[in-house]
Amino acid sequence: MKRKGASARRTGRRATRTTRRPVARPVRRAALPPAVNHPQPEVSVIIPAMNEAATIAAVIAGARGVHPRCEVIVIVNGSADQTADIARSCGANVIVYEQPLGHDVGRSVGAEAAKGAVLLFTDGDLVIPASQLRPFVNAVSGGADLALNDYSGPVRSRFPHPVVLSKHVLNLLLGRSELKGCSLTAVPHAISRRALDVLGSGLLSRPPLAHAQAVLEGLVVTAVHNVPVGRMNAVRRKHSGSDLLQEAILRDHLDAVAMVLERKGGRAGFGDGIRRREMVR
Repeated sequence: MKRKGASARRTGRRATRTTRRPVARPVRRAALPPAVNHPQPEVSVIIPAMNEAATIAAVIAGARGVHPRCEVIVIVNGSADQTADIARSCGANVIVYEQPLGHDVGRSVGAEAAKGAVLLFTDGDLVIPASQLRPFVNAVSGGADLALNDYSGPVRSRFPHPVVLSKHVLNLLLGRSELKGCSLTAVPHAISRRALDVLGSGLLSRPPLAHAQAVLEGLVVTAVHNVPVGRMNAVRRKHSGSDLLQEAILRDHLDAVAMVLERKGGRAGFGDGIRRREMVR
C-alpha cells in the first residue's frame, strides 16, 4: 500500500491540497451626491468663476456634498472658455455675464438667486472637498450668522501683506481682536438668511464693509474652520507693476474703517489712556 504523497516525492512534485478560493464580494460604492439642484434647498453654494474650465467640475463636486438639500449657483463672468458649459453639465444653476463683473460682484448676484437658509461662498478656482466645507454650513445651521474661514494670513514676516494688516486692524477697531485677520474677505465662508436680510446682497460685493456692518449690527460672527487658501490661490498678474485687486481691497477696508468711526466715534470707542489733553494749551 502506497503512502500518501510517495508518488509526488518520486517525481519531485509537491503534493497539493485542494483549497477553496475566497468568493469575491461586490464592493458597495459610497452614494454620490446627485448632480442636480434640490428643488427646495437648505444650502445654496455660490461660486463666482471666470475661465475656470480646468477646476469648475471638481469645485461643484465638493460643493454638492455639503448637504442633502443643496443647490449650486455658478456665476460665470467674462469667461472665454467652457466654464459655463461644464457647470451646466454638472447640474448647476449657471448665470452668465459676457463681461467681467469685477471683484466679488458675483457674490451679490449669487445671493440674489439663492433660495437656501444657508449661503456658502467659495471660488471657481479653489478645489475644496465637502468635508472642509461642511463646518461652515454646520456653524450657520447651529446659530451663527457669519461663519468665517479661520485663516488670518501670515503675520510673522518682516513686512506683512497690507491686506493682512488691514483685516487685523479692522477687527481691532470693531472690538473683535480675537478674530485676528478672519473676515468675509476670505472664502470659504457661510452666512445665514438673517444676515443676508440685514446686510443686503449688494454689500456682499464689498466684503470688508459687509463684515464691519455685521459686527456693528450685532450679528453672530465666528471663525469656525481653517482652510489655508493663501497656499491655494493662484498668483495674479500685475498691471504696470501695480496690483489692482489689492488696491480695491484696501479701499474697501478704508471705507469699512470710516463706517466704524462714524458709528463708534472718532476713536472707535477707545479711550485716551493716560493722556491728559486738558493740560495742552
